[in-house]
Amino acid sequence: MVYVHIVIALALVEFFLFGWAVGRARGRYSVSAPAVTGNEMFERYLRVQMNTLEQLVIFLPAVFLFARYVSPIIAAGLGALFIVGRAIYFRAYVQDPKKRTFGFALTAFPNIALLIGGLLGALRALIG
Repeated sequence: MVYVHIVIALALVEFFLFGWAVGRARGRYSVSAPAVTGNEMFERYLRVQMNTLEQLVIFLPAVFLFARYVSPIIAAGLGALFIVGRAIYFRAYVQDPKKRTFGFALTAFPNIALLIGGLLGALRALIG
């Protein structure tokens, strides 16, 4: 489970860094809090952060379920792919939101695999 814990910590560090980037973008593009609109470039940074938060709500419990009922090593590998996908998504979305698809896919695939695998593994454990 240590690999899973490391991957979770790295995903949370990545999310923290995305938040930091949003704060820097506020200053760079003169968008004072509490405003969340007003400059398209700032809004790109904010959308990446919010989309990442939405994905973390699925990722965190799913990676724990998968690690518990299927395999911690595979869960960590899928989690690492999630982190890489989020980084690619961040870079692509900030540059041109139309180019976010590949990074999003590298996030969605691990989340789907972790969620379905965790659910099936838990059901298998329940049935015996």
